[in-house]
Amino acid sequence: MWVFGYGSLIWNPGFPVAERQVARLDGWHRSFCMRSIHHRGTVEDPGLVLALDRAESAHCDGVAFLVSPGEEGGTLATLRERELISSAYLETSLPVTLRDGRQVEALVYVIDPHHEQYCGGLPLEEQAQIILRAAGGRGSNRDYLYSTAHHLAELGIADDDLTWLDVRVRKLAG
Repeated sequence: MWVFGYGSLIWNPGFPVAERQVARLDGWHRSFCMRSIHHRGTVEDPGLVLALDRAESAHCDGVAFLVSPGEEGGTLATLRERELISSAYLETSLPVTLRDGRQVEALVYVIDPHHEQYCGGLPLEEQAQIILRAAGGRGSNRDYLYSTAHHLAELGIADDDLTWLDVRVRKLAG
């Protein structure tokens, strides 16, 4: 069982991993397009978390994780508890291309564009202002941004919007 990570799963998968590789998912892009009312914000003051938003000509580079053999059931339960805390994410299986050239089917959580937490298309400056102040059950929205940007950079994965947000939020935070 393969799982594709594009946000916090990259640096905190939370399940036993037998193999990990940088991978590409075509037709989707990483975006702060989901209001977070649990992990990085609250109902009263929502934060933003990353989700995969459909875009035909786009791609998202992330990390594909091969779940340790025998751990598939527990991993699926853990992921569902973490990712499906609200119904904003849709659990699906999509083909991803590993850096070594193999193509595998991976479990992927994508945004439901019809869900009330969906907020695609927010200007980057508005995203920065939200991320600057929001916090939820798993910590500050800033830390989520900083960790994701840092780990993408370590892996050599470029994401211009995330890099801009990282620089901007750090500047705003002083």
